[in-house]
Amino acid sequence: MQYTGHYQSPIGDILLAADNIGLTGLWFEGQKYFARGLRKECTEQETALLRTAKHWLDIYFSGKEPDFNIPLHFTGTEFQNEVWEILCLIPYGHTTTYGDLAKRLAAKKGLPHMSAQAVGGAVGHNMISVIVPCHRVVGSNGSLTGYAGGIEKKIKLLTLEKADMRSLFVPKRGTAI
Repeated sequence: MQYTGHYQSPIGDILLAADNIGLTGLWFEGQKYFARGLRKECTEQETALLRTAKHWLDIYFSGKEPDFNIPLHFTGTEFQNEVWEILCLIPYGHTTTYGDLAKRLAAKKGLPHMSAQAVGGAVGHNMISVIVPCHRVVGSNGSLTGYAGGIEKKIKLLTLEKADMRSLFVPKRGTAI
């Protein structure tokens, strides 16, 4: 069974989803791919896991790095799940590029190369925003692209984390990585 709950963040309302294994979804209301992966058979119910996730978000949105992890249950493809696991390794307040993620994944799989575009596609379909920090991924030239919640939210999240944004910029058009 999947359970849902709502959270009001300073940058927008959030829908949370969890099952008995872990958190399965965290989406900003209205974002691209909103509630993707949410099962038809779900119940709005405050579970212990959802309360813990909300507490994590309270700490995070207060401008501090939470000192505990939330159990996660990735429900994407094997490739997406591998990319999302690597996203969890990006430190609070830091950024990385799609190309760097592709190199990490290629090394993990023992491959000479991995497509940054393929990795970017998986990053863009991350179903657990904020906690799985896809907002910390930027283009190789410093462009702030590819965040399903919108560039403005990406900027607010990075600013909240006090990330060094001096070399980052919003592209004039397009979201290519």
